[in-house]
Amino acid sequence: MSTLKEGNKAPDFTAKDQNGKTVSLTDYKGKNVILYFYPKDDTPGCTAESCDFRDNYQSLLSKGFEVIGVSTDDEKSHKKFETKYNLPFTLIADSEKQIVEAYGVWVEKNMYGKQYMGTARTTFIIDCNGVISHVIGKVDTKNSSQQVLDLIQ
Repeated sequence: MSTLKEGNKAPDFTAKDQNGKTVSLTDYKGKNVILYFYPKDDTPGCTAESCDFRDNYQSLLSKGFEVIGVSTDDEKSHKKFETKYNLPFTLIADSEKQIVEAYGVWVEKNMYGKQYMGTARTTFIIDCNGVISHVIGKVDTKNSSQQVLDLIQ
């Protein structure tokens, strides 16, 4: 598994979004992208993070950023999550775990002494040339958009 760093080319991907539409990272060529990976739809931390991006979406757009969320949940789960919380951005269904693996965020986790594989909550800021400009590994779910804004100011 690769560990992506600032200055690396962001791996391209093609997958379905919450509406069943095929989306690729190359669709965003020429735009700055906030690509955030989260473990699971409609869980407390993931909901806080997604709603924080929702609440600050216009501010991020005004600074030239698109927001894309990625989890291993399927399209149907993403659609319910989007609808329930009125999320205005794309949610990518990575059920095959190809994107989480390409970005190095599919990792061994440990909860209550039980080890399992899961998504490490991580945010990548990708510039208009498709290069990773920042990686946020310690995401503050309630202030995730501010973490991004602090880096791009």
